[in-house]
Amino acid sequence: MYHAPSGFDPSGPPPDRRGRARAPFRQARRPEERITLLGEPVDLVRPEEMLLHVERCVEAGVQSVVANHNLHSLYLIRRTPGMRRLYDAADLIELDSTPLIHFARLLGHPARPQHRCTYLDWRDHFWSLADRQGWRVLYVGGADGVAEEAARRLAARYSNTAVQGLSGYFDATPGSASNTAVLAAVRDFAPDVLFVGMGMPRQELWIADNLASLPPVPILPVGAAFDYEAGVQKAAPRWMGRLGVEWLFRLFADPKRLFTRYCVEPWFLIGPALADVGAARKRRG
Repeated sequence: MYHAPSGFDPSGPPPDRRGRARAPFRQARRPEERITLLGEPVDLVRPEEMLLHVERCVEAGVQSVVANHNLHSLYLIRRTPGMRRLYDAADLIELDSTPLIHFARLLGHPARPQHRCTYLDWRDHFWSLADRQGWRVLYVGGADGVAEEAARRLAARYSNTAVQGLSGYFDATPGSASNTAVLAAVRDFAPDVLFVGMGMPRQELWIADNLASLPPVPILPVGAAFDYEAGVQKAAPRWMGRLGVEWLFRLFADPKRLFTRYCVEPWFLIGPALADVGAARKRRG
């Protein structure tokens, strides 16, 4: 994937990825690449493979949910009624956690560092692809004005892409007037790809509640993606993600909000982790 060189100006023209050599990747999934980790299914998929899935769904005009799992979601799915519906409906479940990739390898699964797959890992590739294909991309989420500013910046960089942002600050109760208005705005924009960034578990619950009313396009919960694009939140350097310490960057940036997520919640997953270790020993035996 593309990594911006030192001194790269994100407000300038986008990098031309087309002239760069591409690493080959398989275009078909293998059964052993869907694994069970801490009791939940995840897919060992590279960013390029995930984007190929998105591209094929856009071309076919079919609805497809691309979810993601990390330690936070694996904690929430056990404690949030209704959240599991999103993962049951997902066609692909990215693995958004380097520590979980290391754990999967210890269990004997064919996990590799390149299987870490989240918005910050494939953002440049996605927007380059969207620009080449002339996609219409809609993002629902963020504080008032944030998604709109992110859409403005992205549209300036990727002029062949139609980008629109809708505030995530609305009453998401099914049947409420504001939720109905958001669904109408989604239909009116007629996106090729729909991003939903309201934070976990709100974004997963909203997608699951409204899936039947959403258009036949790829739908991806992406958290604070447009906060990064609007410049209101700073992303950790990608080397931190590859080393599995991105959580430290985020924790120091917002300790009050994230202390429980990173320092308390993982302890509640020790039971499922020990169960995975026991299952791995049985397989090897």
